[in-house]
Amino acid sequence: MTAIETHDLTKRFDGGVAAVDGLDLRVERGEVFGFLGPNGAGKSTTINVLLDLVRPTAGTATVLGMDAQAESEAIRERVGVLPEGFGLYDRLSGRRHLELATEWRDAGDDPDAVLDRVGLDAADANRPVGDYSKGMARRLALGMALVGDPDLLILDEPAAGLDPHGVRRMRDIVREEAADGTTVFFSSHVLGQVEAVCDRVGILRDGELAAVDTVEGLRRTVGAGAELHLRVAGDVDVAVTDVAGVESAALADGVLRVECADARAKARVVARLVDAGVDVLDVDSAEPSLEDVFAAYTTDDAGGDGEAADPVAVEGVSA
Repeated sequence: MTAIETHDLTKRFDGGVAAVDGLDLRVERGEVFGFLGPNGAGKSTTINVLLDLVRPTAGTATVLGMDAQAESEAIRERVGVLPEGFGLYDRLSGRRHLELATEWRDAGDDPDAVLDRVGLDAADANRPVGDYSKGMARRLALGMALVGDPDLLILDEPAAGLDPHGVRRMRDIVREEAADGTTVFFSSHVLGQVEAVCDRVGILRDGELAAVDTVEGLRRTVGAGAELHLRVAGDVDVAVTDVAGVESAALADGVLRVECADARAKARVVARLVDAGVDVLDVDSAEPSLEDVFAAYTTDDAGGDGEAADPVAVEGVSA
């Protein structure tokens, strides 16, 4: 069963500009799916179509097995949303916001328990939200999205305005929700947040899906492996370039640097050296960041040929 599925989803605004262009997307139930893309890529427009805030020009979208346009009211009853541009009532307290959210959803949540979960204490709960910082307001909006134990959480830039403690708490909440079977659709351009919590990642570029895979799978696809640094005693008389997954190796100043197309090759290189009697004094490695992968799919000059990386389809997902 899918939580979100779109086929040829397209949204054109005035002037014929396509914010979303032929999007085929499949998000499985129970997974944390990262929806990545630079500003203007079409992430928020996609979310607005899923929530029936914007009607598509063409194509279809289903949410929790229901038509996003024909059954939007039923969908909203089962979806918790933290929008990027959420609105709160300045004169109402944080607790009153949570009380209203539980009333609207006809839920049995304890507002104080929800406030505590998102990191707002009793004093914060009684203050008008007009006095809140951006981070506090974001925590409250997240708490409101959690009310009613939704089957699907749609989080649009959930870390915006949060301090490091708030970011850590938000990550913990996402993991807890996923462990309870909730699907989380995590839209962001903050790559570190996506890499920390998501099972799979979709990269959107100019309204089109450029790739869908795990972060590690995306690294492999764009050829971004890992570099292994081994400090050794003396010369290295054993070849490692024939080890599966190794692209090159060079020894300089007592450090053997090995470029690996496959991160799993690192262990094979170390085993080859140890078996050959090489005295390995220290081992360090560096893997490409998600930023490197992201750049490969979203910049025209990635790869040096003036073209973006080709779309990728995995696990039955069309791109």
